[in-house]
Amino acid sequence: MGDDDVANATEFDAREAKKAILDYCLGKGALAAGVADLDALERIAPPGHRPSDIMPKVKSVISLGVGGQTQGAWAVPAKAMGYFGSTETRAYTISYGAAFFIESKYQTPAIYCPPDMDNEKGPRVPLQSLKLHAEVAGIGARSLAGDILLHPEFGYMYFASIFTELDLPPDRPMAQNPCPAPSCVSMYRQIGRTPCQKFCPVQCLSGKIDEAGKQAEMHYDMAACAEISQQYEAVPALLAEAMAAEDAQGREEALFDPDNKMLWYKMSVGSGGLLAQCFECMRVCPIATKAPLADPIRRSKAKAEA
Repeated sequence: MGDDDVANATEFDAREAKKAILDYCLGKGALAAGVADLDALERIAPPGHRPSDIMPKVKSVISLGVGGQTQGAWAVPAKAMGYFGSTETRAYTISYGAAFFIESKYQTPAIYCPPDMDNEKGPRVPLQSLKLHAEVAGIGARSLAGDILLHPEFGYMYFASIFTELDLPPDRPMAQNPCPAPSCVSMYRQIGRTPCQKFCPVQCLSGKIDEAGKQAEMHYDMAACAEISQQYEAVPALLAEAMAAEDAQGREEALFDPDNKMLWYKMSVGSGGLLAQCFECMRVCPIATKAPLADPIRRSKAKAEA
């Protein structure tokens, strides 16, 4: 039996299959799930980072999002929040299971889309843009906060994707972007900045809001952001400094300086991408923190009221 025979081994209704797969994702803990338009992804993503570059016979890209921080997390000091990590691994677990669900139920190839960096492009270039998948699938819209995706009901989410040779009907991107929120527009009218722009520790965010209260421009200085939140080069730089030290005392200072000890600890427990994560733009975002279903407390209250 050839690959094409395997892909067509089971007859199915595409809409029913889509519902079953999305229901699986939601049942396992995803807050939102959808199917992206593959043609749009192939057109927008750069060469080497298109879905077909990972799975040549891909026909559908499924995106799902899980909840971000708990409500309590937004109130802790920044130095504590850097240890919280994120819920992204939960999203990956669900998408990994969904790939097995698709193959088991429909006998059609599927893969969990790797969320990792491209080892040929460097530590800040992903193999695939999970954010693009989610945006085109209609489960998030780009914000003024460095293009972080936001959802009008769930606020801030982490995303994962599944590729499959199953041909599923796609969803549409959100018709309305929840960002900027009315309070952000009001602040912008007064001081020329939104909360995320004002409170970014390294001032890596800027942009404009038009007369209609919509995003007109968004600028994100990734290098400035990376200095505080994505210091992937910190460990090799520290080792290079230690090797270049002239004596044992210099090596000891390089390796066991109090700040550097934190690196070794965080690496050993797999916390915070080796150094830190910065959530200050989301901490002051009314959509991320106050959307109707943004955190477990709000979701449980809504469920009880329903």
